[in-house]
Amino acid sequence: MTKDPIILENLPLTESTFFIMLCLSPGPQHGYAIMKDVERLSDQRLKLSTGTLYGVLKRLLEKGWIERIEEMPDQGSAEAHIRPRKSYTLTNLGRNVLDAEVKRLSSLVHLARLRTSGAQS
Repeated sequence: MTKDPIILENLPLTESTFFIMLCLSPGPQHGYAIMKDVERLSDQRLKLSTGTLYGVLKRLLEKGWIERIEEMPDQGSAEAHIRPRKSYTLTNLGRNVLDAEVKRLSSLVHLARLRTSGAQS
């Protein structure tokens, strides 16, 4: 697990923050796609309102964990005349924070499995 105090002081992540960052881990996504991906990844358990989504995105931008990029629609697509879409992507710092949270959660699950299986740690 990381020893970086900046990362450690920001853990644990809220569930909304964790899922949003997880959605961005494969690559950039725009807001609506993030909302739908969070629903899918959480088996429909977590449904973000636009206010919650953009509130979290604003905080992540302020912390430098994500950055906003503009993606142009493909020239041959039906959306080619539409203005660029604002998408979000993880920064290196954001990826490090997400990796640290995944390691923290994995450690918790490992301990829980040891304890609930009757094995002693």
